[in-house]
Amino acid sequence: MEGMGRSVVMDAGGVELHGWLAEADSPGPAVIVIQEWWGLVGHIRDVADRFAQARITALAPDFYQGRATEEPDEAGSLMMALEVPHAAQVIQAAVGRLAEEPKVSGGIGVVGFCMGGKLAMYAACLAPEIRACVNFYGIHPNVHPDYAKMPALLGHFAEEDAYAGPAEVAELSRTLADLNRPHEFHTYPGTKHAFFNSDRPAVHHPEAAELAWQRTLDFFRKNLA
Repeated sequence: MEGMGRSVVMDAGGVELHGWLAEADSPGPAVIVIQEWWGLVGHIRDVADRFAQARITALAPDFYQGRATEEPDEAGSLMMALEVPHAAQVIQAAVGRLAEEPKVSGGIGVVGFCMGGKLAMYAACLAPEIRACVNFYGIHPNVHPDYAKMPALLGHFAEEDAYAGPAEVAELSRTLADLNRPHEFHTYPGTKHAFFNSDRPAVHHPEAAELAWQRTLDFFRKNLA
């Protein structure tokens, strides 16, 4: 797939932040794409490009300020070193940048994967401009969204997941239900954590990934129109 996006710089109160912006070819909604613990790698840029091809402008901000890795131990260290105030700063900068984009005429959503799934929920509860959230098997022990402020939420989860397993998913659903927050969760049979990531053949599940992708597009089109 030919890349549609480009590297961009965002200003956050004098702090220079970076990201990958993929613009749709016509005005419409936009989404923030939040990385896995590996960093702003090719797979995440590709996801942003796929949104643009689906006529949804996408911005993937770099939470690690240029660092990325393929080593799980280093990725875990980078995730744990990410400070929540910095994450909030990146999220607000991304929202501000999309609000300024001439191609963005609808609402703003957020989607994240693994670490980014939890950060996506945090972002949706932090920024009132975000009207819809998609969480792909989200985890991060230090991130605690204010679920009372959650907008419409779609969740994709793996059947076999040591990080976001059935008990954790059920607990999150109960919390949201108690707060009367709208949410729709799907668990995909025969899948493992990170099943959406096509760069990880050991866990990638093409059929489940495609179904989750179509559900994600439908969800954003409905809630960001």
